[in-house]
Amino acid sequence: MLVKKINWITLLLLLCQHACFLFANKITTLACEGESAELRCDWGYITVFEANYGRTDRTACCTGRPPNEISNLQCFQETSLSTMSARCDGRKNCSVPATNSVFSDPCVGTYKYLDVSYYCCPLKKTITCKDPKCVIDCENNGIIAVQHASSVRQDRVCPDHSAATPKCYLPQTSSLRSRCNGKKSCHLKASHLSFSDHRHIIYKYLDVTFFCV
Repeated sequence: MLVKKINWITLLLLLCQHACFLFANKITTLACEGESAELRCDWGYITVFEANYGRTDRTACCTGRPPNEISNLQCFQETSLSTMSARCDGRKNCSVPATNSVFSDPCVGTYKYLDVSYYCCPLKKTITCKDPKCVIDCENNGIIAVQHASSVRQDRVCPDHSAATPKCYLPQTSSLRSRCNGKKSCHLKASHLSFSDHRHIIYKYLDVTFFCV
């Protein structure tokens, strides 16, 4: 019986994490190379479903381009989805440049574009600065299913006395799911997670979006 109960809980968590794909309207945006993809949710929070920085269509972003720059229709950047998810999931809006510096060049000589599909999901959201405790609570509404989590610096949500703090993204979804999924309430300090990397010591905050199953 215990094994069956655990399996049902696991199934519920998986279904909940993908629930908005079934019920919300998919939104698609396209940005030509050198431009920026603008994602926005007037209600709910962004969950990126599909993304590719490359070229699979001859007519998209073709104006003024010579035939040799738009002839390769098998141009895929496999890390596009993970890159977009890290930058946009759990946010109300985000802007991502369609450039080789962000995605790296999957096909040299081809004029590329960024094609993104996403949903606006009705999630709960919590933001925790570096020192206080993070509390993810579903006490009266079931159990926790973390959709996305990251320790980030994208704006000045938390106090920061640096004159010019660079933006950064450190995914924490797997860590938060292992710590919190299936619980009614999850208490942890943002300092339990990674708030620095080998490149920068940057003041970040913990950004979590989640469902109550």
